[in-house]
Amino acid sequence: MRETVLKALDRRAAAGRPARLWWRDDDAVEPTAALDRMLGLARDWQVPLALAVIPEPTGTPLAERLQGEGLATVTVHGWAHKNHAPAGEKKAELGAHRPAPVVLGELARGLETLRGLHGSRPAPVLVPPWNRIAPEVVAGLPALGFRALSVFGPPKPAPLAVINTHVDLIDWHGTRGGRPVEALYADFARELDRPGDEPIGILGHHLVHDEQAWAFLADLFALTRDHPGCRWVGLGDLLPPANPSDSAIDR
Repeated sequence: MRETVLKALDRRAAAGRPARLWWRDDDAVEPTAALDRMLGLARDWQVPLALAVIPEPTGTPLAERLQGEGLATVTVHGWAHKNHAPAGEKKAELGAHRPAPVVLGELARGLETLRGLHGSRPAPVLVPPWNRIAPEVVAGLPALGFRALSVFGPPKPAPLAVINTHVDLIDWHGTRGGRPVEALYADFARELDRPGDEPIGILGHHLVHDEQAWAFLADLFALTRDHPGCRWVGLGDLLPPANPSDSAIDR
């Protein structure tokens, strides 16, 4: 399957349409050995990293750890990563189980919290916990200063930019460790061959990575870092230009 990916990249290069690749990792709260390992990979391969940080439980230790890590961007990962769905439903923090103004109030606090801790590092991007969010919450995001939403899978219409991930490293319904490498490369090859110019997002969860997940990331970077059929970009490169009229809320 690695050869299939290389052929897809070669086709992209020959057509003059290199794929834009980006890397998102969820559930950051504090410094850990896994975080250190991930930041080390980013530095070794010079690949930008979008770190989805949970605002309510995080604090200054993570902000201090990220100082000097120029490749790392911070995004808002909900508020407390707390499930509000009733038993029997899929987990959701930002679903329709609570009034939208309550949920939006938490997200406003989340953006303010991360800006207070991390200064200019946070991007005005919302990453919903469990990649689920109610339409009425999405509708209120621009007024809070968010310029993009990032979930998993094909994009859906929204009143702000949608910058999704497409290849999930983790086998959530099985081992809860890294998915088989062949399956990951099959997903990646399929994304490379789809029409359009939507960026392709790689999704990780550093706190549950096993050696298989770490090895895949390193191999993926080795395969793609210098290939003319793709380029790794930072989340800031994918954001739409800021609207000057939003300066009061998108500081």
